[in-house]
Amino acid sequence: MRLALAGGTIYPSAHEEPLRDSVVLIDGGKIVEIGNVAIPPSVETLDCSGLTIAPGFTNHHVHFFERKWADAASIPAAELTRQLHETFTRYGFTSVQDLGSPWPNTRIIRDRIESGEAAGPRIRSTGAGLVPRGMMPPDVVLNLMGVMKFAFPEIATEDDAANAARALIDEGVDAIKLFALSEEAIKAAVEVAHAAGKRVFMHPNSTDDVLHALRNGVDVIAHTTPHSAPWEFAIEREVALTPTLALRHVFSRHDRISKQEELVANELAQLRHWIRAGGKVLFGTDLGAVDPDPALEYQLMSDAGMSFRDILASLTESRLERGAPADLVVFRELHDVRHVFTPSEPGRGGPPPSRPRCGW
Repeated sequence: MRLALAGGTIYPSAHEEPLRDSVVLIDGGKIVEIGNVAIPPSVETLDCSGLTIAPGFTNHHVHFFERKWADAASIPAAELTRQLHETFTRYGFTSVQDLGSPWPNTRIIRDRIESGEAAGPRIRSTGAGLVPRGMMPPDVVLNLMGVMKFAFPEIATEDDAANAARALIDEGVDAIKLFALSEEAIKAAVEVAHAAGKRVFMHPNSTDDVLHALRNGVDVIAHTTPHSAPWEFAIEREVALTPTLALRHVFSRHDRISKQEELVANELAQLRHWIRAGGKVLFGTDLGAVDPDPALEYQLMSDAGMSFRDILASLTESRLERGAPADLVVFRELHDVRHVFTPSEPGRGGPPPSRPRCGW
């Protein structure tokens, strides 16, 4: 299949100057030309005038634990594609990092996408997270939250953590997710994961949990901790944060407005400190716990001082260049950051072709 996306503003990466009124020429799912290039007359062309083209977006914090994903092998392909579109690809997410779900079921969803049976994002998963003993709420609460019932490895000792991490890696997960464990357990799980070339994500509840993660080799902090005061610490190695700022609007919606404002102020201050200290930011929403629409997350990241380029960098992992996979997104770039990443359908009505992989 040959396709040209013509007339758009192209960001080959978040850190490069854009190519204006330019073309991405695609053949067989790969970029064959990019920039001010001629379009062969036989190539189907989509008019992207006034739109922006960038590498496909990644949401680094999602969950496939909602009931709608249960018994994934039995979901009709058309329905599965529709759910994946409504949840991910309509917002430009061509890759997602699942941070807690029943791995055998999530693996089925991933395999159905990779086989071409269903259309959806590239999925990486941690499987079930490692939790302290007694942390999980009762089944009736999980059911009210819309979460499938599945087992989490419960951790009491460093041996528990190492063994659970090893078992998940043997089952084929892409990374390991930890909740707030003891420092010894964190270190043990990290050592096993890193020996296998896997990243470690951690869910903190407090500033102390963040410090434990930083001291013991965790690669990605999965949340800010707005019930803690603004952070004051150094970051002495490469480590990333998914702020999940909009999550607080879900969990604090029953509180007084002054309390809600306090939590938002804390998490924005924590993100500002993280950036000043040299930490990396990865876009993530905790999707599954929040609404799929990421607009509020973009707005709050902007409120914390992140520019359009900063947010784009947090969303993108690849570069658009000749020979690269055509993993890209087309969107409207407006001054109002809430609509910066509004997906667009270039040129004509209806969805774009399913190949190459595009988020619209």
